[in-house]
Amino acid sequence: MASYYPPVGFHFKVEFVGLSSDADTRFTDVGGLTAEMGTEEVAEGGENRYVQKYPTRAKYPELVLKRGLLRQTGLADWIRRCLLEYRIEPMSVDIHLLNDAHAPLMTWHVIGAYPTKWSVSDFNAAGNAIVVESLQLAYQYFTVDRS
Repeated sequence: MASYYPPVGFHFKVEFVGLSSDADTRFTDVGGLTAEMGTEEVAEGGENRYVQKYPTRAKYPELVLKRGLLRQTGLADWIRRCLLEYRIEPMSVDIHLLNDAHAPLMTWHVIGAYPTKWSVSDFNAAGNAIVVESLQLAYQYFTVDRS
């Protein structure tokens, strides 16, 4: 019987296509890789036991990325241009789930992403945590490559 071990969720890399900084690939959390089919409900004339549901289009929630705060990077410049100067420049983002040899097992290609929110964690003089920045991205859709 062949052994199969599911991949670990802590070995991944995030790449913003067009940004070459290695610092901009190091995130601690990625959330929101979800596709959901939207539906439209139509009441059936004369049939009161149920409502017909018809598919409409896929919906993708916003992608949330978290990492330790970096002061000056290409990604920070892009976020500033989009959020503060209203110069929206959609970018593609690749999220690679890596194996033990650091090669991609699966890759999610996120298309047309742009920032909708940026925040930093709370400061607490009584704590000993690092400052974490969160980046929320809206995007059009994603595709998946299974290596």
